[in-house]
Amino acid sequence: MLRRILSLILIAWAAGFILFAISLPQPAAAQRTDAVVVLTGGAGRIERGLEVLHNGWARQMLVSGVDPQVKPGEFAAQFKIAPAAMKCCITLGYRAFDTTSNAKETAAWMETRGYRSVRVVTSDWHLRRARAELAKVLPAKITVVDDAVHTQPSLRILMVEYHKLLFRSVPGLKAS
Repeated sequence: MLRRILSLILIAWAAGFILFAISLPQPAAAQRTDAVVVLTGGAGRIERGLEVLHNGWARQMLVSGVDPQVKPGEFAAQFKIAPAAMKCCITLGYRAFDTTSNAKETAAWMETRGYRSVRVVTSDWHLRRARAELAKVLPAKITVVDDAVHTQPSLRILMVEYHKLLFRSVPGLKAS
């Protein structure tokens, strides 16, 4: 009987992983939100956030999880952002260091501005967990649009992320 139960658990785990790996979130379509939040840590994320601003799909952008040593001028130069755009439309968030703190930084930023909708930009393999963390701290009245940056993650990245997502689904546990 114990072997059957363990076999069922293993089958459920494997099926869940396969579903997780083959159904990664996709980029969002053209849709307006009050703001766009970019979670740092992967290629193409900031560029996608800037594209959202450029297209007018959001009027403000928070880049969450910026290294404290990065200055706004350096950031602007690296991503070829005009000083006026940096001043009016882009906030660099220095408080986040993992996905949980990204969510907290985002919620605080949204609350101080009174925004009701946000587009979340992160890598496709990371989006589900980022969204789960945001759901824990954002009010239910906030509309969240998932905007995944397409990647080609390794099997290792997918395995690690799948286990972090499973781990975070158990109440009271933490995974960065």
